[in-house]
Amino acid sequence: MAVPPVSRARVLDLMKVQCKVFSTTFNPERLRVGSRILHQRLKGHSVASYYPPRIGAISQLRKLYPNFNILDEQEEDWLEHLNVARSRGKAPPKKKRTAAESKKFTKRR
Repeated sequence: MAVPPVSRARVLDLMKVQCKVFSTTFNPERLRVGSRILHQRLKGHSVASYYPPRIGAISQLRKLYPNFNILDEQEEDWLEHLNVARSRGKAPPKKKRTAAESKKFTKRR
């Protein structure tokens, strides 16, 4: 006694119901959609905690080790450049903190 084959539409309906019950993705064409990877727990924090914290600037080094005298050559060069520019009158102007200091609010007669 041969059992007749089940139709594809009936199998798809069964798969839809099964996906609703078990809250999985209904993908009858079996396309690569990446939902398996998107549902995984994020790994970034655990991977990042494995490595020591990055120190990106000399200012961070100074905060970590206040007892040591750490020199920043680029900062020293920039400060020297600013001092030379100030001595020639070519530095950026100071910010005006009050309306009295600002030329914009002073009246000319």
